[in-house]
Amino acid sequence: MHSLLSLLILATASLAASQASTSEVSCPTLPTTINYASNPKLPDPFLTLNGTRVTSKAQWPCRREEIKQLLQRYALGTMPPKPTTSATLSSNTLKITASDGGKSVSFSVSIKLPTSGSTPYPAIIAFGSASIPIPNTVAVITYQNFDIGADNGRGKGRFYDLYGSSHNAGAMITWAWGVSRIIDALELTPDAKIDPKRVGVTGCSRNGKGAMVAGAFEDRIAIAIPQEGGQGSAGCWRIADEIQKNGTKVETAHQIVNGDTWFSTDFPKYVDAVPTLPWDNHLMHALFADPPRGVLIVENTAIDYLGPTSNYHCASAGRTVFKAFGRQENMGLSQVSHSDHCGFLRESQADLTAFIERFLLGKDTKTDIWKTDGKFVVDETRWIDWAVPTLL
Repeated sequence: MHSLLSLLILATASLAASQASTSEVSCPTLPTTINYASNPKLPDPFLTLNGTRVTSKAQWPCRREEIKQLLQRYALGTMPPKPTTSATLSSNTLKITASDGGKSVSFSVSIKLPTSGSTPYPAIIAFGSASIPIPNTVAVITYQNFDIGADNGRGKGRFYDLYGSSHNAGAMITWAWGVSRIIDALELTPDAKIDPKRVGVTGCSRNGKGAMVAGAFEDRIAIAIPQEGGQGSAGCWRIADEIQKNGTKVETAHQIVNGDTWFSTDFPKYVDAVPTLPWDNHLMHALFADPPRGVLIVENTAIDYLGPTSNYHCASAGRTVFKAFGRQENMGLSQVSHSDHCGFLRESQADLTAFIERFLLGKDTKTDIWKTDGKFVVDETRWIDWAVPTLL
């Protein structure tokens, strides 16, 4: 059973999320044309496109919505409005049907309930399968995200069956759409014995990118645990380009659009001019800061292609938004060297346990975790030229 403190934590987070909903705030839409001066440094999270600087918590919802719109326009593709969703449960299989514009598509996820604890249980949605150890107090929802948007095949999958093969969405935003439908279904199906307010998401490699995107765009996700997602997850495109100039083979924006269909049909237009983009991936991290949720980035310093330097510096820049809200402990980094991509080391176990306890189990566990064995030092003069306000 939850303690009174645990219940208060969960209730406070839910209330904050509802109060910060942009549906209750009138935010300006993105201009048709955005003239952003080329900037080799990371864009200021606290500076809106119209030049207004965010100095209070009340201003953040519209800046947050602006960031989400920028990510959709330039890199991920458009997230459609919420469709009509229905669900049926048979044994451990939850079948989800989404309907829009007179068409419907269905997909299923499997649910493995925990062996201890009490209902309704917290759960983690695992892209493909779980590559992190999940405790026996947390359910596992296995999500075959490639069925929603093909891993390597533009315009294929359930999402495109519903919205058309020419939709500009890349696979990752379709996977995020699918995560939202899973949570819709959990809200509609109490017999599934899952608490939809205590759901996390995880994945590794390309699915690590997907888990980061899903958590950023779905506010009902309590915690995202992206593992070894590299650029497009922990890392920033600007920093990856700089690493490549030094002769290190790393995943860059220019490279990632050649063959992979994870990003939108529009992203290839911009990959040769990354410094002109009015965003970078540290702004995606910022989307977790408020409404307050958790994100634990699990990365690897041994694989150059993942861009470990970029991952550390980019995530450090994203964490400044958490600092501005006084919630630095909500974003963690556990970056440990090992040769097996998507393996999980015991050196990160305590970090993972702490975040799961706090954001899914309602425990008052300390999560001020920021560690790497890469001996990196953030060069603020190189990547950050903005001050971090204290938002009141």
